[in-house]
Amino acid sequence: MILLIIIGVILLIVSFALKSNAGNPFFKFSGPLRIAGLLVIVLGVFSSMFKQIDAGKVGVKSLYGSVQSDVLESGLHLINPLLEVTDFDIQTQNYTMSAIHNEGAQEGDDAIRVLSNDGLEVIIDLTVLYKITPTDAPKIFKQIGVNYTDKIVRPVTRTRIRDNAVYYDAVALYSTKRNEFQQRIFKSIEEDFKSRGLILEQLLIRNINLPASVKATIESKINAEQEAQKMTFVLQKEKQEAERKRVEAQGIADYQRIISLGLTDKQLQYEQIKAQKEIATSPNTKIIFMGKGSAPVILSDK
Repeated sequence: MILLIIIGVILLIVSFALKSNAGNPFFKFSGPLRIAGLLVIVLGVFSSMFKQIDAGKVGVKSLYGSVQSDVLESGLHLINPLLEVTDFDIQTQNYTMSAIHNEGAQEGDDAIRVLSNDGLEVIIDLTVLYKITPTDAPKIFKQIGVNYTDKIVRPVTRTRIRDNAVYYDAVALYSTKRNEFQQRIFKSIEEDFKSRGLILEQLLIRNINLPASVKATIESKINAEQEAQKMTFVLQKEKQEAERKRVEAQGIADYQRIISLGLTDKQLQYEQIKAQKEIATSPNTKIIFMGKGSAPVILSDK
Protein backbone atom coordinates (compact mmCIF):
# COMPACT_ATOMS: atom_id res chain seq x y z
CA MET A 1 0.00 0.00 0.00
CA ILE A 2 2.76 2.46 0.95
CA LEU A 3 4.65 1.24 -2.09
CA LEU A 4 1.74 2.17 -4.35
CA ILE A 5 1.67 5.68 -2.90
CA ILE A 6 5.41 6.05 -3.47
CA ILE A 7 5.08 4.85 -7.07
CA GLY A 8 2.23 7.31 -7.65
CA VAL A 9 4.29 10.20 -6.30
CA ILE A 10 7.17 9.25 -8.57
CA LEU A 11 4.85 9.19 -11.59
CA LEU A 12 3.54 12.66 -10.69
CA ILE A 13 7.06 14.05 -10.37
CA VAL A 14 8.04 12.57 -13.75
CA SER A 15 4.89 13.98 -15.37
CA PHE A 16 5.59 17.49 -14.05
CA ALA A 17 9.20 17.26 -15.22
CA LEU A 18 8.07 16.33 -18.74
CA LYS A 19 5.49 19.09 -18.82
CA SER A 20 8.05 21.76 -17.89
CA ASN A 21 10.19 20.84 -20.90
CA ALA A 22 8.07 21.44 -24.02
CA GLY A 23 10.89 20.43 -26.35
CA ASN A 24 11.17 16.95 -24.86
CA PRO A 25 9.86 14.28 -27.27
CA PHE A 26 8.10 12.60 -24.32
CA PHE A 27 6.20 15.82 -23.52
CA LYS A 28 2.95 14.30 -24.82
CA PHE A 29 3.11 11.57 -22.11
CA SER A 30 3.07 14.05 -19.19
CA GLY A 31 -0.74 14.13 -19.01
CA PRO A 32 -1.29 10.34 -18.97
CA LEU A 33 1.54 9.93 -16.44
CA ARG A 34 -0.04 12.52 -14.15
CA ILE A 35 -3.41 10.73 -14.32
CA ALA A 36 -1.77 7.33 -13.73
CA GLY A 37 0.15 8.73 -10.75
CA LEU A 38 -3.01 10.12 -9.18
CA LEU A 39 -4.84 6.82 -9.70
CA VAL A 40 -2.00 4.86 -8.13
CA ILE A 41 -1.90 7.21 -5.13
CA VAL A 42 -5.66 6.94 -4.66
CA LEU A 43 -5.44 3.15 -4.94
CA GLY A 44 -2.61 3.05 -2.39
CA VAL A 45 -4.49 5.26 0.08
CA PHE A 46 -7.69 3.27 -0.36
CA SER A 47 -5.84 -0.03 0.15
CA SER A 48 -4.06 1.20 3.27
CA MET A 49 -7.41 2.02 4.86
CA PHE A 50 -8.22 -1.69 5.13
CA LYS A 51 -6.30 -4.10 7.33
CA GLN A 52 -6.94 -7.83 7.63
CA ILE A 53 -5.94 -9.61 10.86
CA ASP A 54 -5.60 -13.37 10.51
CA ALA A 55 -7.18 -15.84 12.95
CA GLY A 56 -5.14 -16.37 16.12
CA LYS A 57 -3.55 -12.93 15.92
CA VAL A 58 -4.17 -9.36 17.05
CA GLY A 59 -2.98 -6.12 15.53
CA VAL A 60 -1.15 -3.39 17.48
CA LYS A 61 -1.56 0.11 16.06
CA SER A 62 1.11 2.78 16.10
CA LEU A 63 1.20 6.26 14.62
CA TYR A 64 4.60 7.89 14.18
CA GLY A 65 6.03 5.81 17.04
CA SER A 66 3.09 6.32 19.40
CA VAL A 67 1.54 2.94 20.33
CA GLN A 68 -2.23 2.90 20.81
CA SER A 69 -3.69 0.90 23.70
CA ASP A 70 -6.51 -0.83 21.82
CA VAL A 71 -5.89 -3.83 19.56
CA LEU A 72 -7.41 -5.07 16.33
CA GLU A 73 -9.07 -8.46 16.62
CA SER A 74 -9.02 -11.03 13.80
CA GLY A 75 -11.02 -9.92 10.75
CA LEU A 76 -11.15 -6.99 8.32
CA HIS A 77 -10.86 -3.45 9.74
CA LEU A 78 -11.17 0.07 8.34
CA ILE A 79 -8.33 2.15 9.79
CA ASN A 80 -6.46 5.39 9.40
CA PRO A 81 -4.16 4.91 6.39
CA LEU A 82 -1.31 6.56 8.28
CA LEU A 83 -1.40 3.89 11.01
CA GLU A 84 1.17 1.11 11.10
CA VAL A 85 -0.23 -2.22 12.28
CA THR A 86 2.01 -4.96 13.77
CA ASP A 87 0.63 -8.48 14.08
CA PHE A 88 1.07 -10.46 17.32
CA ASP A 89 0.43 -14.20 17.57
CA ILE A 90 -1.89 -14.98 20.54
CA GLN A 91 -1.98 -18.76 19.99
CA THR A 92 -0.05 -21.20 22.19
CA GLN A 93 3.66 -21.12 21.43
CA ASN A 94 6.43 -23.43 22.61
CA TYR A 95 10.09 -22.89 23.32
CA THR A 96 12.30 -25.95 23.76
CA MET A 97 15.78 -26.05 25.26
CA SER A 98 17.39 -29.43 24.66
CA ALA A 99 20.81 -31.08 24.67
CA ILE A 100 19.90 -32.92 21.45
CA HIS A 101 21.02 -31.10 18.31
CA ASN A 102 18.28 -29.73 16.03
CA GLU A 103 15.60 -30.43 18.64
CA GLY A 104 15.54 -27.13 20.52
CA ALA A 105 14.75 -23.60 19.43
CA GLN A 106 18.45 -22.95 18.93
CA GLU A 107 21.03 -25.01 17.10
CA GLY A 108 23.38 -27.25 19.06
CA ASP A 109 23.31 -28.17 22.74
CA ASP A 110 20.89 -25.72 24.35
CA ALA A 111 20.09 -27.65 27.57
CA ILE A 112 20.03 -25.87 30.93
CA ARG A 113 22.99 -26.71 33.17
CA VAL A 114 22.38 -26.13 36.87
CA LEU A 115 24.19 -26.87 40.13
CA SER A 116 22.28 -28.91 42.69
CA ASN A 117 22.39 -28.56 46.45
CA ASP A 118 25.19 -31.15 46.69
CA GLY A 119 27.36 -29.34 44.11
CA LEU A 120 26.74 -31.64 41.16
CA GLU A 121 26.00 -30.42 37.63
CA VAL A 122 22.55 -31.46 36.40
CA ILE A 123 21.50 -31.07 32.76
CA ILE A 124 17.80 -30.33 32.17
CA ASP A 125 15.84 -30.47 28.90
CA LEU A 126 12.75 -28.27 29.06
CA THR A 127 9.79 -27.12 26.95
CA VAL A 128 7.83 -23.96 27.79
CA LEU A 129 4.25 -23.57 26.56
CA TYR A 130 3.04 -19.96 26.69
CA LYS A 131 0.98 -17.34 24.89
CA ILE A 132 0.42 -13.58 24.80
CA THR A 133 -2.38 -11.90 26.70
CA PRO A 134 -4.23 -10.16 23.83
CA THR A 135 -4.95 -6.97 25.75
CA ASP A 136 -1.28 -6.70 26.78
CA ALA A 137 0.02 -6.86 23.21
CA PRO A 138 0.45 -3.04 22.99
CA LYS A 139 2.44 -3.06 26.25
CA ILE A 140 4.67 -5.87 24.96
CA PHE A 141 5.24 -4.03 21.68
CA LYS A 142 6.07 -0.79 23.49
CA GLN A 143 8.26 -2.16 26.31
CA ILE A 144 9.80 -5.29 24.78
CA GLY A 145 9.16 -5.38 21.04
CA VAL A 146 8.31 -8.29 18.80
CA ASN A 147 11.32 -10.37 19.91
CA TYR A 148 9.85 -11.20 23.34
CA THR A 149 10.91 -14.86 23.10
CA ASP A 150 14.63 -14.12 23.27
CA LYS A 151 14.22 -11.15 25.61
CA ILE A 152 11.80 -12.65 28.17
CA VAL A 153 10.90 -16.33 27.68
CA ARG A 154 14.39 -17.75 27.32
CA PRO A 155 16.34 -15.77 29.97
CA VAL A 156 13.60 -15.82 32.61
CA THR A 157 13.09 -19.58 32.27
CA ARG A 158 16.79 -20.43 32.48
CA THR A 159 17.38 -18.09 35.41
CA ARG A 160 14.44 -19.33 37.49
CA ILE A 161 15.41 -22.95 36.96
CA ARG A 162 18.95 -22.28 38.18
CA ASP A 163 17.64 -20.29 41.15
CA ASN A 164 15.36 -23.13 42.30
CA ALA A 165 17.63 -26.09 41.55
CA VAL A 166 19.94 -25.18 44.45
CA TYR A 167 17.25 -26.26 46.94
CA TYR A 168 17.46 -29.93 45.83
CA ASP A 169 20.22 -32.47 45.63
CA ALA A 170 20.90 -34.26 42.35
CA VAL A 171 19.29 -37.58 43.28
CA ALA A 172 16.11 -35.84 44.49
CA LEU A 173 15.82 -33.89 41.22
CA TYR A 174 16.19 -37.11 39.28
CA SER A 175 13.67 -39.14 41.26
CA THR A 176 11.59 -38.23 44.32
CA LYS A 177 11.44 -34.41 44.06
CA ARG A 178 11.02 -34.05 40.30
CA ASN A 179 7.31 -33.09 40.39
CA GLU A 180 7.84 -30.75 43.33
CA PHE A 181 10.70 -29.03 41.49
CA GLN A 182 8.56 -28.66 38.37
CA GLN A 183 5.69 -27.07 40.32
CA ARG A 184 8.07 -24.72 42.11
CA ILE A 185 9.70 -23.34 38.96
CA PHE A 186 6.27 -23.12 37.29
CA LYS A 187 5.03 -20.72 39.99
CA SER A 188 8.11 -18.52 39.86
CA ILE A 189 8.17 -18.32 36.05
CA GLU A 190 4.40 -17.77 35.91
CA GLU A 191 4.70 -14.64 38.06
CA ASP A 192 7.47 -13.18 35.88
CA PHE A 193 5.58 -13.91 32.68
CA LYS A 194 2.36 -12.39 34.00
CA SER A 195 4.08 -9.11 34.81
CA ARG A 196 5.32 -8.98 31.22
CA GLY A 197 1.97 -9.73 29.56
CA LEU A 198 2.62 -13.42 28.94
CA ILE A 199 0.64 -16.45 30.12
CA LEU A 200 2.57 -19.57 31.14
CA GLU A 201 0.38 -22.55 30.20
CA GLN A 202 2.64 -25.50 30.95
CA LEU A 203 6.21 -26.31 31.87
CA LEU A 204 7.47 -29.70 30.71
CA ILE A 205 10.67 -31.16 32.11
CA ARG A 206 11.52 -33.56 29.31
CA ASN A 207 14.71 -35.03 30.73
CA ILE A 208 17.12 -34.70 33.65
CA ASN A 209 20.65 -35.99 33.10
CA LEU A 210 22.99 -36.65 36.01
CA PRO A 211 26.74 -37.30 36.05
CA ALA A 212 27.55 -40.88 35.02
CA SER A 213 28.86 -41.85 38.47
CA VAL A 214 25.71 -40.61 40.22
CA LYS A 215 23.45 -42.32 37.69
CA ALA A 216 25.28 -45.64 38.19
CA THR A 217 24.85 -45.33 41.97
CA ILE A 218 21.14 -44.65 41.62
CA GLU A 219 20.64 -47.58 39.25
CA SER A 220 22.47 -49.98 41.60
CA LYS A 221 20.35 -48.74 44.51
CA ILE A 222 17.15 -49.25 42.51
CA ASN A 223 18.26 -52.78 41.55
CA ALA A 224 19.01 -53.59 45.20
CA GLU A 225 15.59 -52.30 46.26
CA GLN A 226 13.90 -54.40 43.59
CA GLU A 227 15.79 -57.52 44.71
CA ALA A 228 14.80 -56.83 48.31
CA GLN A 229 11.17 -56.47 47.31
CA LYS A 230 11.37 -59.73 45.34
CA MET A 231 12.88 -61.57 48.32
CA THR A 232 10.18 -60.16 50.61
CA PHE A 233 7.53 -61.49 48.25
CA VAL A 234 9.16 -64.94 48.15
CA LEU A 235 9.37 -65.08 51.95
CA GLN A 236 5.74 -64.06 52.30
CA LYS A 237 4.73 -66.76 49.82
CA GLU A 238 6.72 -69.44 51.67
CA LYS A 239 5.26 -68.29 54.96
CA GLN A 240 1.74 -68.55 53.57
CA GLU A 241 2.48 -72.07 52.24
CA ALA A 242 3.85 -73.16 55.61
CA GLU A 243 0.76 -71.77 57.32
CA ARG A 244 -1.46 -73.68 54.86
CA LYS A 245 0.33 -76.95 55.58
CA ARG A 246 0.12 -76.36 59.32
CA VAL A 247 -3.64 -75.75 59.10
CA GLU A 248 -4.05 -78.85 56.94
CA ALA A 249 -2.06 -81.03 59.40
CA GLN A 250 -3.99 -79.60 62.32
CA GLY A 251 -7.25 -80.48 60.56
CA ILE A 252 -6.15 -84.06 59.96
CA ALA A 253 -5.03 -84.42 63.56
CA ASP A 254 -8.31 -82.99 64.82
CA TYR A 255 -10.24 -85.41 62.58
CA GLN A 256 -8.31 -88.42 63.80
CA ARG A 257 -8.74 -87.35 67.40
CA ILE A 258 -12.50 -86.97 67.00
CA ILE A 259 -12.81 -90.35 65.29
CA SER A 260 -10.69 -92.11 67.93
CA LEU A 261 -12.78 -90.62 70.72
CA GLY A 262 -16.13 -91.41 69.08
CA LEU A 263 -15.53 -95.08 68.12
CA THR A 264 -16.21 -97.91 70.67
CA ASP A 265 -15.83 -101.72 70.49
CA LYS A 266 -19.56 -102.25 70.19
CA GLN A 267 -19.82 -99.64 67.38
CA LEU A 268 -17.01 -101.36 65.52
CA GLN A 269 -18.75 -104.77 65.97
CA TYR A 270 -21.99 -103.26 64.63
CA GLU A 271 -20.26 -101.87 61.55
CA GLN A 272 -18.66 -105.30 60.99
CA ILE A 273 -22.05 -107.07 61.10
CA LYS A 274 -23.47 -104.55 58.57
CA ALA A 275 -20.64 -105.21 56.18
CA GLN A 276 -21.03 -109.00 56.49
CA LYS A 277 -24.76 -108.67 55.82
CA GLU A 278 -24.11 -106.77 52.61
CA ILE A 279 -21.66 -109.43 51.50
CA ALA A 280 -24.14 -112.24 52.31
CA THR A 281 -26.88 -110.64 50.21
CA SER A 282 -24.56 -110.19 47.25
CA PRO A 283 -25.55 -112.18 44.09
CA ASN A 284 -22.20 -113.99 44.20
CA THR A 285 -22.26 -117.34 46.04
CA LYS A 286 -20.13 -117.52 49.15
CA ILE A 287 -19.81 -119.47 52.43
CA ILE A 288 -19.26 -117.66 55.72
CA PHE A 289 -17.77 -119.41 58.80
CA MET A 290 -18.12 -117.45 61.97
CA GLY A 291 -16.39 -118.74 65.04
CA LYS A 292 -17.10 -117.55 68.51
CA GLY A 293 -15.00 -114.55 69.36
CA SER A 294 -13.08 -114.81 66.11
CA ALA A 295 -13.33 -112.99 62.77
CA PRO A 296 -15.52 -114.66 60.11
CA VAL A 297 -14.08 -116.56 57.15
CA ILE A 298 -15.72 -115.83 53.78
CA LEU A 299 -15.27 -118.23 50.87
CA SER A 300 -16.27 -117.28 47.34
CA ASP A 301 -17.46 -119.76 44.75
CA LYS A 302 -14.70 -118.44 42.49
